[in-house]
Amino acid sequence: MKALVLTPATKDVSVQELPIPQPRDGEVLIRVHAVALNPVDAIYAVHPIAEQDQRIIGTDFAGIITSVGPNLESLSDLRTKIGTRVAGFHQGACSTNDRPGAFAEYITAPYDLLWSVPDSMSLEAASAVSMCGLTAAQGVFSRLGLPCPFDGQVNSSVGTANDVTNVLIYSASTSLGLYAAQLVQLSARASGRKIRLIGAASASKHDFLRKAPYNYDVLVDYRDPNWVEKVKEATEGKGIDRAVDSISEGESVYSVNNTLNDNAKMAVFRGPKGGQYDPSELRVKPIYGAVWEGLGHEIGYNGAIIAANPDARVFATKFFNFLSTAAADGKVKLEPNPLRLMPGGLERIVPDGFELLGSGMVSKRSDTSRNEDYMRPISGEKMVYKILGE
Repeated sequence: MKALVLTPATKDVSVQELPIPQPRDGEVLIRVHAVALNPVDAIYAVHPIAEQDQRIIGTDFAGIITSVGPNLESLSDLRTKIGTRVAGFHQGACSTNDRPGAFAEYITAPYDLLWSVPDSMSLEAASAVSMCGLTAAQGVFSRLGLPCPFDGQVNSSVGTANDVTNVLIYSASTSLGLYAAQLVQLSARASGRKIRLIGAASASKHDFLRKAPYNYDVLVDYRDPNWVEKVKEATEGKGIDRAVDSISEGESVYSVNNTLNDNAKMAVFRGPKGGQYDPSELRVKPIYGAVWEGLGHEIGYNGAIIAANPDARVFATKFFNFLSTAAADGKVKLEPNPLRLMPGGLERIVPDGFELLGSGMVSKRSDTSRNEDYMRPISGEKMVYKILGE
């Protein structure tokens, strides 16, 4: 099979021929049809932290099960059946310990960390959901404590049932922000809680964000120098109760922190080092965690060891079970991000996709000098590459 392989010592990334992996106990083999790009895919290829001679890179994928590992044939779960359309995510080269990558023609994965893709959704669209969707779910539910519709937790750690909970999503049109908004709305419907959803995003995205499934109550332009004050006004002076900073870099962290009330919680998705902020300067300490915890393994990541977290893995399996119910009832649980289908397959991920993603701070991403339409600046879209047509 072909795979996109990083050589950490030289920072070289190239398409190579490798043996097709074989599924172990609890795993299935997947023929990959589409992969979606995330900023971490480029960051840890250009600035490797992997310590092996070579690593397959990439996180998000979708494809079709072609074989199953030992002891799975007797299970009734669709995700253990040959021919099932599935999606999930791997860690790729985003760790020091050897973890599988997704950018290959065939991959193996634990069946319970996959979700069954409904017939109404393309595999290209499904490839854009898993990692970013789980990241948002961890932030909204595990860290902010909003009622979770799929974890049996409909109580909230904020206010009473009659209170209005003010929730802010900064950079609301990003992939992470789009999933976070949908999950907040699902939380409100499942629990009956009154939530005022406030978004900070470019004014050009406001009409889009007012519509289903995002349904923002209030939107401000984050380029407006007075946006923090406008957010506070929207809360009737009470301040934000729960905040998701979808960028989590430098000034965004400080600004979002300034919207919070004294009892608030704030979820961030980059640590102080990567996000370049100082927690000691923040009145409300942000809550950070890595999506990789959901994979259930000890992980070496950015100079730290993230211990294996059984609870995080259980949460991840419940999230993917929740997404899988769409295959039975036909009701998509999370609408995929708007897609930008990129040409060229594995061979063009680095020269095109990584150039658009950049390898540093998302907030400082620069435009490319390329004039192809598919190389226009990324805004509110997920880049997807076809590996094999459906």
